[in-house]
Amino acid sequence: MLGLYKNFIDETEDGKGGISSFRLKVPDNFNFAYDVVDRIASDEPDRRAMVWCNDLGEERTFTFGDMKRESDKAAAFFMKNGIVKGDRVMLILIRHYQFWFAMLGLHKIGAIAIPGTNQLQVKDLVYRFRMADVKMIVCTGLGDIAGHVDEACLEYDGIKNKVIVRGSQTGWIDFDSGLEGAPAFNKPVGEGYASTTDILLLYFTSGTTGMPKMVVHDHSYPIAHLVTARYWHKVDPDGLHLTVSETGWAKSVWGKLYGQWIMEAGIFVYDMDRFVPDSLLRRISQYGVTTFCAPPTIYRFLIKEDLSKYDLSSLQHCTIAGEALNPEVYDQFLKATGLELKEGFGQTETTLSAATFYWMKTKPGSMGPASAAYDVLLLDEDGTPTEPGAVGEITIRTNNDKVTGMFLGYLDNPELTHSVWHGGIYHTGDTAWQDEDGYLWYVGRMDDIIKSSGYRIGPFEVESVLMEHPSVLECAVTGAPDPVRGSVIKATIVLARGYTESDDLSKELQEYVKTHTAPYKYPRIIEFVPSLPKTISGKIMRKDLRASSESKGE
Repeated sequence: MLGLYKNFIDETEDGKGGISSFRLKVPDNFNFAYDVVDRIASDEPDRRAMVWCNDLGEERTFTFGDMKRESDKAAAFFMKNGIVKGDRVMLILIRHYQFWFAMLGLHKIGAIAIPGTNQLQVKDLVYRFRMADVKMIVCTGLGDIAGHVDEACLEYDGIKNKVIVRGSQTGWIDFDSGLEGAPAFNKPVGEGYASTTDILLLYFTSGTTGMPKMVVHDHSYPIAHLVTARYWHKVDPDGLHLTVSETGWAKSVWGKLYGQWIMEAGIFVYDMDRFVPDSLLRRISQYGVTTFCAPPTIYRFLIKEDLSKYDLSSLQHCTIAGEALNPEVYDQFLKATGLELKEGFGQTETTLSAATFYWMKTKPGSMGPASAAYDVLLLDEDGTPTEPGAVGEITIRTNNDKVTGMFLGYLDNPELTHSVWHGGIYHTGDTAWQDEDGYLWYVGRMDDIIKSSGYRIGPFEVESVLMEHPSVLECAVTGAPDPVRGSVIKATIVLARGYTESDDLSKELQEYVKTHTAPYKYPRIIEFVPSLPKTISGKIMRKDLRASSESKGE
């Protein structure tokens, strides 16, 4: 082990097995692909970087030497096909190992990666292509997504090359063949080399007052995930870490890439067709996963299994994030495995903002104290810091300086950026209260974002699709409590003249949403009402609708 992480952090031990203080360090002209992956490949080429498997029985182990070689090929492939520094390339690759080749290759040439989920529909793709000015897409050949891309390209002509993985399609370039036929890679120099402040990543994230926002991070972003991997995930450099996440979500780079490889740890990738608790548990046992992170929904399904049937002795540390943790899930998992679940909190716009780090006392249901990587404040509606026990908005004080791990802003939208980041304060829109020990307890969104099964869903996107259906006059989408998923999508609908409520119409609307936007956004509950509750100014009062759902036990 090189101890590479020491180049990026100063830390002081507390003498009790923990860390009393730390400070992140960002070297000049830092590039994760060169300064982490290629550095490890140079000194320890045979160190394990990834173990990958799928439901077809295929499995592969990649070393850091492999990752350098394949990412060099990917970089050369992208350049051969006209991609240069600053170009934007969308990656829809589920959990295929080629995602890592592509990400590192784009990092090496200074192009901007845009991870996306394979659940996007045609209208979702058109919106993203246009807003981000996408030049190329690298896409899985499994499922319908490549066909959706072809349809979207009939409305958007900016895609110069379509590249496919694990499949074939007319008019598409095969990624694996492209890598094998790529010329020798020459590392960019001078103006062609991406600087620390250049854009590295672009994520589309859902909001409540408009379509998805474009969150951008620069090349310093990976360093902040050292805190994620070292202090929260507690990865073992000689172990194997598994974070359950599709590569289209920011959670993937939180737990399947940056911090783990800065710590020189191996990552485990299970390229599953769908989540089956038994299959996941068998692979944790088979491959000897040592550290594990997943959203509460995954743990809710795991504890319903007979965990005594599986050899989970390799597991050393488990973490949880994505939704508020139900203490019952914590208790049952602890009873079955002897392992505490250490909760954490962050956003696509940030890295880990609060967490119960591995050396800290666990309080089931609490996110843990604020991370020293950020100056976190709870503020009331007047912008005054709250007292212990009082609910306030989670904010980050930046004093107008760039904080390592925080986003640069929303791409091409300074007004939207200013709406959440002004006066030296970044407003997360999430609320919590703090106890006397400094632990944060999550309350909910200030706006109406819905968290269901680990997904963040903006009501506006679902409402926009529903409003396209001729039967819908008005609608409001909210979350309704669910014991398994945390929340499910509920649509409260006012019907247009000539339509009457029925089970058949409910099913028709659900299928309509499934086929016109990502299927996970469809409303599992539909309620027809004569009118929606509104303020004097005409705004829908979603708070009242949520309260109604809770009172009905939905």
